[in-house]
Amino acid sequence: MGRQLWDADWEITKPLVQQLIHHQFPQLSSLPIQEIGNGWDNSVFRIGDDYVFRFPRRQIAVSLLRTEARILPKLENYITIPYSKPLFFGEGSEEYPFPFLGYTYLSGKFPIGISDKARKQSTVTLARFLKNLHAFPVTTAQQEGVLFDQRNLTDLAERKDKMLSFLDHLTLFITQEELNEIAEYLHGITLDRVKPQHVLIHGDLHFKNMLVDDTGKLTGIIDWGDVNIGHPACDLSIAYSFLPPASRHAFYEIYGEVDEETQILAQMIAVYIPMLILMQAINDKEEVIALEAKSIIQRAIANS
Repeated sequence: MGRQLWDADWEITKPLVQQLIHHQFPQLSSLPIQEIGNGWDNSVFRIGDDYVFRFPRRQIAVSLLRTEARILPKLENYITIPYSKPLFFGEGSEEYPFPFLGYTYLSGKFPIGISDKARKQSTVTLARFLKNLHAFPVTTAQQEGVLFDQRNLTDLAERKDKMLSFLDHLTLFITQEELNEIAEYLHGITLDRVKPQHVLIHGDLHFKNMLVDDTGKLTGIIDWGDVNIGHPACDLSIAYSFLPPASRHAFYEIYGEVDEETQILAQMIAVYIPMLILMQAINDKEEVIALEAKSIIQRAIANS
């Protein structure tokens, strides 16, 4: 395989992090450092018990991180759930060319392998969170440098073609019957494009950017690197990927009614994102993540 979407431009190592923290935030230099993981755009390290730092590993993430640093403090009166709040603002240097951010550490774990019963208890929390986030004034977001989404999310025909092409990469991990179910779902989408809508969105709301407690209840939202002004369906996809199908109606009762186009796009994104995560997990030989992504696809295409 050639270069992948998730390949890094810059390797973030523990010695590098120690060096950056020591030089820029010496008050933290005595604290232990633990690597938490790598996303597509950032590497994440826990510093002591109270802080977590994100370091861009791709050039494309730099402008996103700067925007995140400006907008996140403005959301405090809107967000109804704990979220990453930046406290330390690192600058590029000879050791590392990119800016980086340090946040309050949010306790919890990724919602991997949890039951439908556990997922259901977060229905109200998720609906209220997104209702308030999407009510944030777009003009204020623009003033803080938040850009309009450039991912062409509303082009369903193009996305469907991409997703059908992804199936060829999943044949070793998904049964033919499961592949047929996904293909049948995709071929059943006859809408080519939805009308643009503009609200402030998290932009990357999936299980690797959510935290839950030991009971599976949602406790925090992390990684706001893709925050932008775009179609609410991008975030509403969580109603299909995370919640069991039987909870979707209750979710929309709290969030508010949305048109059929929005629901179609939200469900489609709920399948698209875990397909990407599954391909990366297969490439990286992360079986637990691959199994979770596979189960999300099955949940997302299920009828309520």
